Amino acid sequence: MNDFIKITEQSSPYRHLEKMPVAEILANINKEDKTVPDAIERAIPQIERLVNAAVDKMLAGGRLFYIGAGTSGRLAIVDASECPPTYGVPPELVVGIIAGGKKAMTQPVEFAEDSLTQGWDDLSAHHINDKDVVIGIAASGTTPYVIAALKKCREQGIITGCITNNPGSPLTEEADYPIEVAVGPEFITGSTRMKSGTSQKLVLNMISTSIMIQLGRVEDNRMVNMLLSNTKLVDRGTKMLMERSGITDYEKAKVLLLKYGSVKKAIEAEKV
Repeated sequence: MNDFIKITEQSSPYRHLEKMPVAEILANINKEDKTVPDAIERAIPQIERLVNAAVDKMLAGGRLFYIGAGTSGRLAIVDASECPPTYGVPPELVVGIIAGGKKAMTQPVEFAEDSLTQGWDDLSAHHINDKDVVIGIAASGTTPYVIAALKKCREQGIITGCITNNPGSPLTEEADYPIEVAVGPEFITGSTRMKSGTSQKLVLNMISTSIMIQLGRVEDNRMVNMLLSNTKLVDRGTKMLMERSGITDYEKAKVLLLKYGSVKKAIEAEKV
């Protein structure tokens, strides 16, 4: 696509940042960040289509994979890693993959995003198949690691989606369900960890949360399947169990919660 223009790489409308007072820097960053939700709102129909497709596959036993490089890959790992403690699902249900592996979570891995084969290799390590859904994430929409992985997925009959900040990108062409969030130029030219990264985080929140609700991992507005991994969550779960069951004794509710491991299981087991 020789005529493809990366909006995210266009020059920032703000100049001479080194001379700008701190208060003005902060105000301008915040001003730009305020535009992100509006850009996401315009993409909600695209997000809805991808969520519905993913839910259908996951209800039939499939899994959800995110794959990205750099900031996008890190955001993928974060969202996937938060699903088990929040919703009590197994870690293999939602999987985040980053170019360069675990090392890339905290430091750059040179040229990892340029590989045309490693993305598929990384997915294949999880025995990916046509029951699964793969979402590629790349602000630029031109990351070879991600594009090649989605292309291979489509060849194998695996449903693909993407999150990108450049409409009409090569990545979009390899996605059955593209999500294009046009946030425009960054405050610092080309620094896509800013508005682009923020938009990706928000969209990932929307995707995983809505999917988990549809999979029955939320009741009313409560995380009834959350893992009891610390004192705060045990206390929250105990109070939730008391509220939902009518138990008035805190210690009794806590014992039941710890016995069964979640609010939902305690209610179902005790029929309280």
